[in-house]
Amino acid sequence: MDYQNFFTSALDRLQAERRYRVFADIERLAGRYPQAIWHSPDGPRPITVWCSNDYLGMGQNRDVTRAMVETAWRLGTGAGGTRNISGTSHPIVELEAELADLHGKEAALVFTSGYVSNQTGISTLARLIPNCLILSDALNHNSMIEGVRQSGCDKAIFRHNDLEHLEELLQAAGDRPKLIVFESVYSMDGDVAPIHAICDLAERYGAMTYIDEVHAVGMYGPRGGGIAEREGAMHRIDVIEGTMAKAFGVMGGYLTGTRAVMDAIRSFAPGFIFSTALPPAVAAAAMASIRHLKASSTERQQQQRQAARTKAVLSGAGLPVLDTPTHIVPVMVGDAEACKAASDRLLEKHGIYIQPINYPTVPRGTERLRITPGPFHSNAHIDALAAALVEVWTALRLPLEPKVQAAE
Repeated sequence: MDYQNFFTSALDRLQAERRYRVFADIERLAGRYPQAIWHSPDGPRPITVWCSNDYLGMGQNRDVTRAMVETAWRLGTGAGGTRNISGTSHPIVELEAELADLHGKEAALVFTSGYVSNQTGISTLARLIPNCLILSDALNHNSMIEGVRQSGCDKAIFRHNDLEHLEELLQAAGDRPKLIVFESVYSMDGDVAPIHAICDLAERYGAMTYIDEVHAVGMYGPRGGGIAEREGAMHRIDVIEGTMAKAFGVMGGYLTGTRAVMDAIRSFAPGFIFSTALPPAVAAAAMASIRHLKASSTERQQQQRQAARTKAVLSGAGLPVLDTPTHIVPVMVGDAEACKAASDRLLEKHGIYIQPINYPTVPRGTERLRITPGPFHSNAHIDALAAALVEVWTALRLPLEPKVQAAE
């Protein structure tokens, strides 16, 4: 039996479909971000990063890095075990209190990543509800899809942000228990869920609500509580999920809700029970970032200004920018091979790093460069980006009109 052939054949198929992913070996430069060093085949080269999920540059904030370093010196580097076996450090307890306060909830639960918090949170919640039907938005993240799948419960997929379709499915479900799972900001098209309208339907048909705010926490709302905070809807959502790995600039995922719901997940979720806890230094850094962004709107305001300017400059240059109401700036390509070629040329010729987004992250034919302007991208950075993209589009003869429109 040639076992190795199974793996090489699978990789060959990826290569043939132009979906094989290549990682860029980079070093972010704290204090100089979005500048970084790319360790290219020809040696180290300076680059500008335009695709990071460290949306506000908090990964280099001195309060955050100081909290991590000082806590590591005091408490060591690792957690020492799962939460049940010596891993519940005081910084994690404080972090969970900070997160509960951020979202106006009774309690919070921290996980090793946003992927794990979604996957294990949704699956555990649904399994604990007898005869539960999960209603899931068609564009939900893979972590949510896996949570739905692993629950073993019945599911119904409603068309993206389609309230009429969601209501049809809720009506058809009758009186059985129901869980609606959706996102606030959809990270590939950059559109936003109609939160209040979904909550209206949930209340009318007796459904529980679960929202993923990973691309919104820190970014929106007076204290960075996300789109639900901005819309005054946090109290209407049963479970709010988020991450510390994007706008907060650290790592880890979390859930917030009532004490009973959080305690049930704590007690029954395998992804929580059997995972080593976040290190105290990581928890302390995340807490410092959350506290900073609760009090400071400076980073959010500057990020929004630069995101708006980026959209205006790129659109003014005739580039196929997908119009979005958020900080996500997709530049549409529509072909996997061309998308990879554009990414490679930007990096090698212009020192600009934007990772190509291909299937299965987005549907085939909607491949794109996903740009995430931050507060530390200067006007000069934006102008250089526009000039580089125009050169790449011209050199590769890419279409200047987007092949798809924003998700309806």
